[in-house]
Amino acid sequence: MVPIEVGAGSFRRDNYNSETNEVNHRLYLDMIEETREDAQIRIAAYQQRIARHYNSKVRAPTFKVGDMVLCRVMPNTKVVSHGVFGANWEGPCKIKSVLWERTYHLNDMQDKLILRA
Repeated sequence: MVPIEVGAGSFRRDNYNSETNEVNHRLYLDMIEETREDAQIRIAAYQQRIARHYNSKVRAPTFKVGDMVLCRVMPNTKVVSHGVFGANWEGPCKIKSVLWERTYHLNDMQDKLILRA
């Protein structure tokens, strides 16, 4: 007696033709570059939509004269001996004047001017 799984055929197995399968496989391999390009285009469009949505929701903070802020530590002012565990921010600092949008002159806590804007 033959088990049902072995005896019962499936559409794919009953209609399999090795020559047409080989031809279709070659056609698929010829079209793989176009498929990859389509995928890259879809990914780029998706990333643009996500970035547009994110940028529409994000508002940059604006500060006024006299506000207390933290200053970003730049690579040229980092203490090299601290390595990767060094501070990323220094401060607090007080805003002395606004140069233009999101660019400020800063004073430290002893009211000494910080040279870089």
